[in-house]
Amino acid sequence: MAKQVLFVQGAGEGAHARWDSKLVACLERELGETYAVRYPQMPGEDDPHYSAWRAALIREFGSLEDGVLLVGHSIGGTILLHVLAEHPPKAGLGGLFIIAAPFIGEGGWPSDDIGGRKDFSERLPPSVPIYFYHGADDDVVPTAHVQLYAKAIPHAVIRVFDHRDHQLNNDMSDVARDIRSMG
Repeated sequence: MAKQVLFVQGAGEGAHARWDSKLVACLERELGETYAVRYPQMPGEDDPHYSAWRAALIREFGSLEDGVLLVGHSIGGTILLHVLAEHPPKAGLGGLFIIAAPFIGEGGWPSDDIGGRKDFSERLPPSVPIYFYHGADDDVVPTAHVQLYAKAIPHAVIRVFDHRDHQLNNDMSDVARDIRSMG
């Protein structure tokens, strides 16, 4: 049976179909047939609201299997982290992989919609491997945000790539390698 991967898209007009679909296609290619990537379209991608995305993610969590691997891109990664801290799924997580996510709170971006969190380390299961990825040439989310996550979640693995943009140049090989390392 294929290992389950849930990919949470980023935001912006056409993000699901035109942008993050390239990340998903690369991830599927890199992982091969032993993984099944689910890629639901999030509501209102051009103007995301935390409450709507939280509700959609909680619905998705209902069909997850033990060992599921969660991947989130950009604001989708940010929202995924916040939802996991508030409403962890019943299924045991195999790993969490966050790409180019903005940090909400002190030093990061302000948000009237998403509250800043300082308790990620206490709220996320300590046994779940967490990886953050960021392109050094990201012109959407500054690399300082990944360093804020490193402070908030000290046990997370941080990977910053030279000459990679907000979409990691549509190259998910490093993410796939870390996913495969989960066994």
